[in-house]
Amino acid sequence: MAHLVLTVVGDDRPGLVNALAEQVAAHGGNWERSELAELAGAFAGIVLVSVPDDRAEQLTAALGDLDGMLRVTTHSGHAATEAPTPAQSYEVTVLGNDRPGIVRDVSAAIAAHAASVDVFRSRTLEAPMAGGTLFEATAVVRVPEGADAAAVTAALERLADEIQVDVTVA
Repeated sequence: MAHLVLTVVGDDRPGLVNALAEQVAAHGGNWERSELAELAGAFAGIVLVSVPDDRAEQLTAALGDLDGMLRVTTHSGHAATEAPTPAQSYEVTVLGNDRPGIVRDVSAAIAAHAASVDVFRSRTLEAPMAGGTLFEATAVVRVPEGADAAAVTAALERLADEIQVDVTVA
């Protein structure tokens, strides 16, 4: 089986997921995992599909036919054939007044300690009691075996003080 990672983007409208799913199914593919969302009127996401090796090129060509509805970019993926590298995962939450640079600062603190962001979700929301806009993010951070998880936590806590946000590591 071939594993394909699809990135998709288009103007949001009904039927986009179905159009994509129809093409995957029509080519004998299996929709394995996805993260899809509407953002500011655009529909975007990433999808992992498996498809028989001899049908991967046909599926890729068919996905190109969705242009005008969805722009789909296909990337070669691979099956998990070897055991994953042992690691510890932590959930990191960030909450504070919105300002440019929060994601840059948090991701730099994580990367500086050889840790990796596996999942990242963020949003802005109105702060009705305080006025203004809040930034909220949740990340799943993977710290490889042998790396100092406490150092990552300490770096994030120092950063929280510097940029005046609340950071929680669980």
